Amino acid sequence: MKKILQDLTFTETEEYILSLGEKKFRAKQLYEGLLQGKSVTAISSLSHALKERILEEYENEPIKIKHTFYSSDGTEKYLFELADGNIIEGVLMKYKYGYTQCVSTQVGCRMGCKFCASTLNGLVRNLTAGEILSQILLVNALHKDEVQGKGAQARAVTNVVLMGSGEPLDNYENVVRFLRNICSENGFGMSARNISLSTCGLVPKMYQLAEENIPLNLTVSLHATDDISRARTMPVAKAYKIADILKACEYYFEKTGRRYYFEYTLIADENCDEAHADALIKLLKGKPCHINLIRLNEVKERDLKALGDKDAYRFLGRLEKGGLSATLRRQIGVDIGGACGQLRNSYL
Repeated sequence: MKKILQDLTFTETEEYILSLGEKKFRAKQLYEGLLQGKSVTAISSLSHALKERILEEYENEPIKIKHTFYSSDGTEKYLFELADGNIIEGVLMKYKYGYTQCVSTQVGCRMGCKFCASTLNGLVRNLTAGEILSQILLVNALHKDEVQGKGAQARAVTNVVLMGSGEPLDNYENVVRFLRNICSENGFGMSARNISLSTCGLVPKMYQLAEENIPLNLTVSLHATDDISRARTMPVAKAYKIADILKACEYYFEKTGRRYYFEYTLIADENCDEAHADALIKLLKGKPCHINLIRLNEVKERDLKALGDKDAYRFLGRLEKGGLSATLRRQIGVDIGGACGQLRNSYL
């Protein structure tokens, strides 16, 4: 596999173009073409000879949309094919305030959470920063006619969540480089406040992320109120305790001023009766956090069952009555395998 241009910052792109003996303005033409989701060969402002030289080292298209699936609720799910033939997936969710894209950070995942299809075949490899960014550039280009504004920074995709296949903090260096590139004023220009990163709770990396000066929305997959219960569905709980996760979240709040979020998947007969609600209230009351309750998308290879809507709203009501900030996430894309890893796994 060749190198990936979308890994580079604008300054690095300039240095590369100058190293080829080209004028500096060629770097701007190349970089803006890439931001518009174009392959190298599709950037018409570059000469054929320059493209040939670039393609000796770099991929023409690091990622392609192999299939698009359309939900009845407007959600779109994509199977992406990487240059080495690996498959990842992503989701575009359309809201009144803008389009939110869920991206993958790894091919597969090694965290082993039992409610997630991404882990069924383990981790194949990490994505580079440019492969993560390219998912957004492609989808943004696909919807360019639905956005106001012009130029390389015209954005149909207004929000990004790192919640697709993979554990973002298990691919730390590439993910941080992606975050810096997508937030760069010379690049896509997205605000970190419009980006959410979901982790299963890799505590040392959470502390490290707090020091990066990238004030994104940190979301932790909690799914239980005690370590023993959490370990039943999340092997990572054997390494990092809930108390340690809460301390890391508090540190993140101190460093960034951003409240943190917890994802709590409602699993029937596992974590969602009144006692669990009361334990969650005791654990989190008074903390600068918000709880996103998620109705389980059942994975056929697992024996976990979803909670009914009536009981889900009853659980939410108990949390709210107990003083917690909480919402029950709207189910979207269910008819196209919207949950992490489901589409890729069925394709494989």
